[in-house]
Amino acid sequence: IYITNNSTKERIMNKTTKWIVIGIVALIAIWAFAGYNGMVSADEDVTKAWNNVQSDYQRRADLIPNLVETTKEAAKREQGILEAVVNARAEATSVQLTADELTEENLKKFQQAQSELSSSLSRLLMSVEAYPELESIRGYGELRASLEGTENRIKESRNAFNETVAVYNKKVRSFPNNLIAGMFGFSTRAGFTAAEGADQAPKVDFSE
Repeated sequence: IYITNNSTKERIMNKTTKWIVIGIVALIAIWAFAGYNGMVSADEDVTKAWNNVQSDYQRRADLIPNLVETTKEAAKREQGILEAVVNARAEATSVQLTADELTEENLKKFQQAQSELSSSLSRLLMSVEAYPELESIRGYGELRASLEGTENRIKESRNAFNETVAVYNKKVRSFPNNLIAGMFGFSTRAGFTAAEGADQAPKVDFSE
């Protein structure tokens, strides 16, 4: 009887240990599944925010040819500035990044190209203040308003992107999510860095 009872206790202990191990494995699997899905969701949010940034920059790039065409006849003396805007636009649109390529170095190149376009565009808009006849050109006022709105949208989309990247990076870097991130190849993303005057949209309202 003693042997039978001892054997029964051993079987019970083995089953208990087995279920404990299964429970631990299940908890780890649930945690890993939830952590992975959370990072996938955050990664998708970054992609969406980056697409919004690119869309707003592209919208500005699409408006520039119309601006050049509208101003070049009235502001013939500003051909140098007009050419600078066209060249800066070409450079800016040539720097294309996907969300997976958002390293600090790549984003710095993108930001630099866009900043140079902003500067040349600002110089053009300041220079044409000397040509009041532009105000009478059909569509010029609407174009100017569109540029103002686009610059504000760029500012907002950049801020939203940085906030999204911060949330994502926190997930990737924090323990124990960083273990899952390392296993599945999630890495931190770069955000826009502050530059002088970057917190303000370039002034394109020259009607004052």
